[in-house]
This record gives sequence, C-alpha cells and structure tokens, in this order.
Amino acid sequence: MTLAFFMFQEPHLMRSLTLSVVFVVLAWLAGCAGNKPETADVQPVTIGFSLLAAGRPVHCGAMFGPLGHDQKRVWLHDARFYVQDVALIDETGRQVPLRLSLNEWQNAQVALLDFEDGTGHCSGGTPGTNTTVVGTVPAGHYTGLVFTVGVPEALNHTSTELQGPPLDLAAMGWSWQVGRKFAKIEVDPEGGVTRADGSKAATWYLHLGSTGCTGNPVTGETVSCPHGNRVLLRMKGFEPSKQVVTLDLATLFQGSQLSRDEGGAVGCMSGPDDPECVAVLEHLGVPRESGALSAFRAQPKP
Repeated sequence: MTLAFFMFQEPHLMRSLTLSVVFVVLAWLAGCAGNKPETADVQPVTIGFSLLAAGRPVHCGAMFGPLGHDQKRVWLHDARFYVQDVALIDETGRQVPLRLSLNEWQNAQVALLDFEDGTGHCSGGTPGTNTTVVGTVPAGHYTGLVFTVGVPEALNHTSTELQGPPLDLAAMGWSWQVGRKFAKIEVDPEGGVTRADGSKAATWYLHLGSTGCTGNPVTGETVSCPHGNRVLLRMKGFEPSKQVVTLDLATLFQGSQLSRDEGGAVGCMSGPDDPECVAVLEHLGVPRESGALSAFRAQPKP
C-alpha cells in the first residue's frame, strides 16, 4: 500500500524510471548488434587438386607410367606441395584473395596439398592426405583462379619445430638457410637411377625451393635468395564447383631421363646448374618466360 501510494503521489518518478529502463534495453540491444559477427555475404569455396599421369590417378603402392624421355615405369615415393596467395578472379579481372579456413592443412597464408599416404613406396610419408584448399570469398561470380606454389618469404625461413601446421613438417624442411621445400615430387623408377659414376640410387628426386640463399635466420640475419623458384599460376575460366587443378606427372617429367643422373644431386634439387633441372623446372614454369607446357592445368571434376 505504501508503494502504491508512492507511485500515485510521484508519477513523474515513474515516467523517469520507465524511460531509463527503455534506454538501458535499447543500449543493450545496440551492444548485442555490435558484437554480432560480420553479416556481409560470403561464399564458401573448395578448390580441388589431383595428381595424375597421362590422365590416370596416381597412388602410392601402384606402379604407373611409362614416364620420361626413357619411358620408365615408376612407383610414387612422395608428392606434396605448398600453395600461397590463392585468389579467385572476378568478372572484371580483379583478383579476390581466398580467406583460408584454419585447419591442420592450412593456416591463414599457406596450404599444404599431400597426395602420399605412407604406404608402399611412400613408406617414409604420413598416413593423412589432403587434396583441397578451402576458404571463403565475398559472394559473387568468379571466372578464374590464381595461386603460387611456394611459401611466403616471411614464413619460409623459419624452424619447422617452432611453427604450427602445415609448416611443422620436417619432411618439407629445406636444409639451406632453414627454408622449405615448396614442392616434393619423388618417384622410384623400375631398375633404379644410375649416377654418372655408375653407382645406383632408388629414387629420382624433385625438390622445388629457393636456392643460392645467404644470411643465417637463426642469428637474425636477413636471408636473400637469388633463385626464389616460386611458381605463379593463373587459370582463366576456372570454376571450383566444376573443375580441379591437376598436376600431371607425365608432363612434368617429359624430357627427363628418370633412369639416369648426369651430375649433382640425384634428380633435381632446384640447382641452376643441375642438368636434370632444366626440363622439370620449365614444365613447372620456372622461369615463367620459358613457354613450356605447364604440368599444372585445370580439368573437369571426375
């Protein structure tokens, strides 16, 4: 009764109280709206990759080919590569960066494609595989794809022990100036590889990475590499929902002698003076002005 009497006697206080409650509620709603995630339309994108040889899928444990100038049948030993700067091309020709989703295969800047599963001749690898790059772009219509085979310079010369996925793999570490192998494609030719001195090796190696580097990142020195060896690829008319990016080993090793090695490391370790590097680097697009047929191409989804 006392409260009722007070309310009756002081109506202006009730109006003030009511207005205060309204303002508090409105402020709370505004705050909630401000804390909501970005509502701009985005579209999820999944870019598929495949590993083929003359149009046929390549797997660990199964011989395939023949490949190379010497037409050798081979087993897959390893097949992994990093990609950076992934973007879609819109109708105006503008490159729209793909915002990479965070998972065990990719961070915000780089993704790892992995086609080996640790079985058969790939026994030194890992059981997990990854054949997609996933992320988002603003909603729209896109007519092409751009990406680079490589690792960004700021992340390249770092310790695999101190980095998170996918840069934590010692198998993708590069022994020179603590860099990375951008691509690691290895095959075991039937009958092995004969070196220039007559000795034998089991595996023909292709390791793509920066070479000629100077500077020690461990002591804080700036690393400089005259041969960056990153591969920029641009695919017009690419539609992620209908096509995949294919690495064709038949094209990659076209012109290579997989049963012989004429000098340097067995196969190609990206050395500019290694005779085995001439053909494979041209087919990867290093240097870009080589004009050679690219081992990477867009193909319809199977």
